[in-house]
Amino acid sequence: MKTVRRFISSQPVLAAAFAAALVTVFIVPPDREYIGYVNRTVLIQLFGLMTAVAGLRSAGIFDSATRYLLQKTGNIRKLGLFFVFICYFSAMIVTNDVALITFVPLTLLIYKQIDDEKSRILTIVLETIAANMGSMMTPVGNPQNLFLYDQYKLSAMTFLKMTLPAGLISLAILIVLTRLLPAEKCKAPESSIQKIPVYRTAVYALLFVVCLLSVFRVIPDYICLAAAIVAALITEPKLLGKADYPLLLTFVCFFVFVGNIARISSVRDMLSQLIGGREILSGAILSQFISNVPAAVMLAGFTDNGTKLLIGVNIGGMGTLIASLASLISFQFYRKEGNAQPGKYMAVFSVTGFAMLALLLILCCLIYQ
Repeated sequence: MKTVRRFISSQPVLAAAFAAALVTVFIVPPDREYIGYVNRTVLIQLFGLMTAVAGLRSAGIFDSATRYLLQKTGNIRKLGLFFVFICYFSAMIVTNDVALITFVPLTLLIYKQIDDEKSRILTIVLETIAANMGSMMTPVGNPQNLFLYDQYKLSAMTFLKMTLPAGLISLAILIVLTRLLPAEKCKAPESSIQKIPVYRTAVYALLFVVCLLSVFRVIPDYICLAAAIVAALITEPKLLGKADYPLLLTFVCFFVFVGNIARISSVRDMLSQLIGGREILSGAILSQFISNVPAAVMLAGFTDNGTKLLIGVNIGGMGTLIASLASLISFQFYRKEGNAQPGKYMAVFSVTGFAMLALLLILCCLIYQ
């Protein structure tokens, strides 16, 4: 029993997805159609991207680039603006999770030299929102984008046309919010220069390109899978264990859940009527309770309007702490700090997130109508 409780507390979304899938299995017994539920391409591409990014991160690429860029900042306000920009744009390529795993610890390290808790909290909140909103701009920015891009067979141009307005508006708001940070002087912590391994960096850079080619349907997915496994085996086999397997299993569980629900005609028709024409609002609201990745997988089974659903689940990543699981990464890093104030962090995060969510919902409903 303790093992079960430990699993649920450590992987609440996976546990909920598994429970939901299990319930539907009793309603729709397993048969041959189950095989068609799982989107193999999405799972393979996610695995490949996870491996490529983990390899580049272990090679020290992100740390070296960050240390160099930090030398260009001179005060807290510029530092906050720098983190907003780097989280926003890096999330487009390396996903919102990786952007926050990379830059939030560095933020905390720098703020150990700055006695300003309000600025520290606001900086982390802004870079968290920046990573979530920047990741919406590309198919590889986050898991829900990758899923919806493949599920609805969107073109790169269609995807960009839909996400660009909301993405630019959110960036403009974030830039304005950095003005709340003081203009006091600060400096980056000292660090020794580490040599970047050229061979490993080249291997994982090539793997990343292969993953992108698979995402944009230039090469088949099995080449992406083979490339990821070979790249890890010849350079750093332990990276194969660093992929986010709970996330992949969560996808599988929701594929089963949605697949079974879609075969119950009365439920399917009811959900289709409720969601139809309200994809942006439905995606944003559901994300507040189960996070935007499972919300995208669940709602995709009941609407043909993938582009509006794409907007809904992405802006729905703001609001509650679980609306985007990437936001939990920032909170966990901050909470573990000795002098952390979790209550104050939650207050700033909630006020900022819900205010931006409300504003973007209104603007997006007007823009995309």
